[in-house]
Amino acid sequence: MRFKKALAAVGLLAAATLTLAGCNSGSPAAPGGSGDDAASSETPWEVAEGFTLEGSPTFDKMEERGKVVIGVKEDQPNLGYLDNVTGERSGFDVDIARWIAASLGFDEDQIEYKAIASANREQAIVNGDIDYYVGTYSINDKRKADIDFAGPYFITGQGLLVKQGDTDYQSLEELDGKTVCSATGSTPIQNIKENFPGIKTQEFDLYSACVESLLNGQVDAVTTDQAILIGYAAQDPDNLMVTSGPLLTEEKYGVGLPKGDDVLRAHINDLFTDGGDVWDAVFERNLGDSGIKVEQPEVDAY
Repeated sequence: MRFKKALAAVGLLAAATLTLAGCNSGSPAAPGGSGDDAASSETPWEVAEGFTLEGSPTFDKMEERGKVVIGVKEDQPNLGYLDNVTGERSGFDVDIARWIAASLGFDEDQIEYKAIASANREQAIVNGDIDYYVGTYSINDKRKADIDFAGPYFITGQGLLVKQGDTDYQSLEELDGKTVCSATGSTPIQNIKENFPGIKTQEFDLYSACVESLLNGQVDAVTTDQAILIGYAAQDPDNLMVTSGPLLTEEKYGVGLPKGDDVLRAHINDLFTDGGDVWDAVFERNLGDSGIKVEQPEVDAY
């Protein structure tokens, strides 16, 4: 597989790194999907047959119970979303989770999903409530004290969402005197207040309210974790776009795993390393309509 840089369309990242928990405050609650492919039952991966993973206590638990238990998000369009009407799950992160499960020999009928709040993810892994977690989960040293990570499988950071065709605002520096919206008390909004005093801010509990205000012309841009913004742009590409300007932070999304299960971590890292074509297909079918060109990052096999 060719190793690739993340987010070729953006410029240099700032050195500061914000925690994902702040970026995710007020996650959107809107349906996802970016075309027929996202809803299709056909998948770009195959379920492994007769698979075994010697030396992995986590896999042993999966095998004994006959299913894999995965922690996910269910309120982020095109990333991790649960349709409460149909009961169907969709999104880039959900497909990454399914791909991993398939590589371990589990099909969709053998997956149990658990929605875990951001603040409870490490504890759910430590307690054994889930086998692994996939859901805009940033890798950092504090979390690695309690759990391990495979990946990263995606790199993102604080970005901007504007109206489609609005090329006047490609970075926060160009929004001086304008109004930017984000979730109440979130890290992105604090970052703007501290570093861009000339920008006016609007805060709502949900990012969906920010997006509605953008479409109505009440604010000039929405800022948060760019992966979430890509999800909104993919949902409404005729009216929304993610800017190609530089990101303010760098967030590396990983798969949260039980501490010390090096065999499972190595398996997932190898899956990502060797599965570039699958990764590309998973991104395209979930987030391709966003218009952002994203490339798979190199695995950090620490």
